[in-house]
Amino acid sequence: MSVNVFDTAEVQDFIKTAAGLTVAGGNPRVKQIVHRVMSDLFKTIEELDVTPDEFWSAVNYLNVVGQRGEAGLLAAGLGFEKYLDIRMDAQDAAEGIEGGTPRTIEGPLYVAGAPLSEGSARLDTDPDEGQVLIMHGTVRGRDGSPLAGAIVEVWHANSKGMYSYFDSTQSAYNLRRSIRTDANGRYEFRSLVPTGYGCPPDGPTQGLMDLLGRHGRRPAHIHFFVTGDGYRKLTTQINIDGDEYLHDDFAFATRDDLIPTVVQRDDAASQQARGLDAPFAEIAFDFTLTPLAGEADTQVVERVRAAA
Repeated sequence: MSVNVFDTAEVQDFIKTAAGLTVAGGNPRVKQIVHRVMSDLFKTIEELDVTPDEFWSAVNYLNVVGQRGEAGLLAAGLGFEKYLDIRMDAQDAAEGIEGGTPRTIEGPLYVAGAPLSEGSARLDTDPDEGQVLIMHGTVRGRDGSPLAGAIVEVWHANSKGMYSYFDSTQSAYNLRRSIRTDANGRYEFRSLVPTGYGCPPDGPTQGLMDLLGRHGRRPAHIHFFVTGDGYRKLTTQINIDGDEYLHDDFAFATRDDLIPTVVQRDDAASQQARGLDAPFAEIAFDFTLTPLAGEADTQVVERVRAAA
């Protein structure tokens, strides 16, 4: 179809009416955003000659995404979360904020309310064939000072790439804990080395990845929220070095400064010191928080999250 109607007064007035710009009441910010989104989509329909069949296929796709609970997964796979990080990185640079541990995406699999431990914790409560992992480090301020009483929230997948709460075979809060740092700002946990995972193969996110010629795999990783009084909340994750998809993450979350060395402890002395009788993996990683620039923490993102 070669007709062009987007720029006509009829269509422009129609978009304003549909977005509520011609009536009082409502939310001005929502009106502004809806008007812009409608304008961009209408223009896309015209410029790419989107057919009614294609349009209604897209509407049905969104219905399926909602039914399958994959909106958060799709947002990561299409790079929306990464784009938000890029914008926040740019804002930090503009404001001269530097020196903290890099942020990266939260993802859709956080669950609020994990048990709180003092100083150290054991994350794995369910039997698992994965290798034991010991991870430890210090939470510091940007000046290098250790932060006592900081909270390190950690969550990750099991050796099958599955997360508790979303996987009914796991117990509540398996591989999920909050840890309060000790007087020296130290945290430590025992867990198991996670594996990467992929989008559900029969789900709408993987279906779209197939149409884009992309895979839907994520490398093995461990998520963190790190908070401390007077400091900005850090949302980040580390990747397990050596993973096949380390630099080919479908969610675009890998950052070079978030790939710590994984040390294999094969010697008897190291195993005995940890009360273990088999080789284990060890990761040392320090988190650096940046101070609040004002009373409000601009790094706190309000979004609907699961709660067990």
